[in-house]
Amino acid sequence: MSLRIAVGVVTVLFVGCLVASGQAAPTGAANPPAGSQIKHVPAGYTSPSSGKEMYGAYCASCHGVGGKGDGPAAPALKAVPTNLTTLAIKNGGRFPASHVATEIQGGAMLPAHGSKEMPVWGPVFMTISGHSTTQVQLRVRNLTTYLESIQVK
Repeated sequence: MSLRIAVGVVTVLFVGCLVASGQAAPTGAANPPAGSQIKHVPAGYTSPSSGKEMYGAYCASCHGVGGKGDGPAAPALKAVPTNLTTLAIKNGGRFPASHVATEIQGGAMLPAHGSKEMPVWGPVFMTISGHSTTQVQLRVRNLTTYLESIQVK
């Protein structure tokens, strides 16, 4: 798959009209507000050493800055984004690091993951990392570690 196709296939979701107006995401069903639009843009480069930077660039538009599923793009999505701060609670108090890493890379293929709404990040990370598997593994590990750091106690 060429670089152009890979970057074109998997995109970061943004809702320009919601970001500009500063509206909060609803907590209920995900019926997009009238006039909301999803803007598809290619994933930009971030440092593979910063899970927080990657989260802000690739995840926060849907999952929210705090990881609670309340990002500015959330109202325009068909499914409410997962609250990433409660993954450990939902897993008996243990953060499911291996499962989270698998989901990020696309191995779990959950219904919301790999759709137009939730990109599979493995191929994107491979592309922006110059096809370096070492750098992709670093990205996934650091993003997973960051998600572990935002778990509620």
